[in-house]
Amino acid sequence: MAVGRKAVGGKAVGQKVAGWGVSLAAGAVLVLHPAQPPAVDQTVAAPAAAVPAGAVAASVGACPASGRICTAPRRNVVLDGRTLTLDDAATGPLDVVLRTAGRLTDVTVTDHEGRGIAGTVSADGARWTSAAPLAADGRYTARLLVERSEGGRHRRHLARLRLRTPAVPAGERLTAELGPGGGTYGVGQPLTAELSHPVPATDTEARRTVERALHVSSEPRVEGSWHWVGPTTLHYRPRDYWPARATVRVRSALDGVRVTGRLHGGPSAPLTLTIGDRIEAVTDVAAHTMTVYRDGQAVRTIPVTTGKAGYRTRGGVKVVLGKEATVRMRGDSIGIARGSRDFYDLKVRWATRVTWSGEYLHAAPWSLDAQGSANVSHGCTGMSTENAAWLFRTVRRGDVVRVINGYGERMTPFGNGYGDWNLSWTEWLRGSAHGPAAAPDTEDGAGALRPAL
Repeated sequence: MAVGRKAVGGKAVGQKVAGWGVSLAAGAVLVLHPAQPPAVDQTVAAPAAAVPAGAVAASVGACPASGRICTAPRRNVVLDGRTLTLDDAATGPLDVVLRTAGRLTDVTVTDHEGRGIAGTVSADGARWTSAAPLAADGRYTARLLVERSEGGRHRRHLARLRLRTPAVPAGERLTAELGPGGGTYGVGQPLTAELSHPVPATDTEARRTVERALHVSSEPRVEGSWHWVGPTTLHYRPRDYWPARATVRVRSALDGVRVTGRLHGGPSAPLTLTIGDRIEAVTDVAAHTMTVYRDGQAVRTIPVTTGKAGYRTRGGVKVVLGKEATVRMRGDSIGIARGSRDFYDLKVRWATRVTWSGEYLHAAPWSLDAQGSANVSHGCTGMSTENAAWLFRTVRRGDVVRVINGYGERMTPFGNGYGDWNLSWTEWLRGSAHGPAAAPDTEDGAGALRPAL
């Protein structure tokens, strides 16, 4: 997904002026005013009346976007290359408003490493606002082309402003551990971000800040969104499954960003993963079969048995969490008392896990007579040893397992594996701080039932 854009007005032809790359509308005249050598760390506050003839001046501020009370005063400054140090209370997006005649036609803001800062020019050309607050302890350069009507001709003036942001105060930093880790995954694998500090649902602006800083891109590109599972956990998924054989990159730009109060973001390791073939296993409970598809083509139909009355297999979409060649399964792990008729204690082969509470797709040689004709399990999907071994070799983490035409409860979205796909896209967007409405927190227990595999 693209995360930045630059507003440009009119058709442009590139020219080099005094070492700067400038976009000019065809036929326009460029008038440059020599910049004064900037004084390092100099804070400039020039009233509009003190603006030299022909110069460009602007009002600069950075108030919270949420409408909260802003205690950082706006500063009037001449845009001649001098340096403005933002106030420590300037916690919102950078906002530059022209105070002299003219219209902004091109604005470029870069940090000290040359990376562009996204922003937009207002419809009247008088204001430029960054898409997100500037990071702390940063150095930025803003280059603005201002168009004026002078003597019946349109002239463009190049203005420049250097900015500094205050250093990050000492204390805790908010970081994000990005998951699931490097490697190859199935098309249903959600991305995760585990935060080092909670961000409550009541602080919508802080959540928006976090989401803006968590960048996801993929090749090919897809539409996707973050969803707050709890105060320290976010999941990201596309609108539909990931494209097969895609490359997905995730990075955090939280470092130096003010999140809430005196809490600033810290550095977080980026993540790159790949997506394999589109593998989907569809279990038809009523037909007692599982059909496995690769890239939309059925490759095998397997006779299966699913959960009997009282132990019905969950319906809906699940995602493969892991695989265990041998796993011990005991009835007391799901509340069946020892000594009861339903109790079991078995070593099971070729087990593919789909919930943290213990639902698997596995070999069940003791139920061969029922496979394809009856549901006799305690909730797992059982099949022959040969078919279970084939499935074990075929699927990987992140592949999709869908249960249809059943009688069990629906797979929950969070807390017992990855049930993210059981939410509609509209429901998913409600869990984003940028969505149509903030969703209430679910229990922050996405890992509460997660045993070691």
